Amino acid sequence: MPSLNPFNPLLGRVSAWSVESQLGARRNAMIASTALAARRAEREDVDAFFASLKSREQVLQVAVAPRR
Repeated sequence: MPSLNPFNPLLGRVSAWSVESQLGARRNAMIASTALAARRAEREDVDAFFASLKSREQVLQVAVAPRR
């Protein structure tokens, strides 16, 4: 037999809200963490690329022949 207490449906909604809110916050945190990890990986790739390039002085020494 269902309860005749008028606050029973309200308590159920409040209880469900807290669980749904926590699940939504967890989902948002996981999405943000994934995006940050992707940005970090891209930044490390760019840093590695620039580190592998020769310095400007080395390039100019080879590309420009000395004048006589």
